[in-house]
Amino acid sequence: MRILRILFILVLSFGLSTGVQAEQAKGKAKEKNIEVPNYVLDISKDNTYPNPTQDVPYLQPSELTQELIDSSNVNVENPNLIKILNESNISPSPVAIGYRATIYLGEWPLYYESAETNVNWEYQKINTNYADNRGGKAPHQIFYRQEAQRHVKGGLTSKVESSEEVKQMMMLKAMQKTKLPLSFQTIVGAGTKKDQIYNIPIKRLGYLYAYSPAVNEKGKITYGEVYLVLKGKEKKIVVKNVTSQGIGAWIPVQDHVSFIFAASERPR
Repeated sequence: MRILRILFILVLSFGLSTGVQAEQAKGKAKEKNIEVPNYVLDISKDNTYPNPTQDVPYLQPSELTQELIDSSNVNVENPNLIKILNESNISPSPVAIGYRATIYLGEWPLYYESAETNVNWEYQKINTNYADNRGGKAPHQIFYRQEAQRHVKGGLTSKVESSEEVKQMMMLKAMQKTKLPLSFQTIVGAGTKKDQIYNIPIKRLGYLYAYSPAVNEKGKITYGEVYLVLKGKEKKIVVKNVTSQGIGAWIPVQDHVSFIFAASERPR
């Protein structure tokens, strides 16, 4: 019996270890950066319209804020709420026996949980360059030149409360997962060009299509009513009436263009 028990414990331990390793491998796979295809080029140095850099850093909580976040019954990641808590100062008296206060801080989108992140490298067509080489006697060269300024916009796929804060949290999470420069709007200026050459064979029409890529982010946003509770020396955050809602967003990849070249005998 003792030998059987030992074998059972060993098998159970092996199973748990294997499960943990599988979960760790799964987590590492999720953290893997998205690879940019070779037909997608960076135009940040060529763009005639200088897009502002979208810097959405993670706001570092102060010592007090971190203490309050740790005391909360619900996760808190909203940068705007963290900023307000960082700017707060609570100094209860050590002799405040029986001191109690409950302060309502409002209803907030507290955190965004990402479920799926994908990139559509051909999200929106922004330009077509064309050349006719049907009467040519040698291959004809064509390259990208943006004919007109194009404004590419993303956005949430459904209406939610505090949409700007939700967009900020979703973009921050998508940036962390993809390592791509993201913005809910990006502009490609007229006259932007790249020197990469595409050859049109004789007796062919050549088409060079340019697309603006975008990230499709999907997940869940959690809301709650936030209360700051003070009781003597004790201070904590209590979240009530917690609700969650599924949400998605399209977030353009800033200053990147996908190129698709096609040669055909007939007009397309």
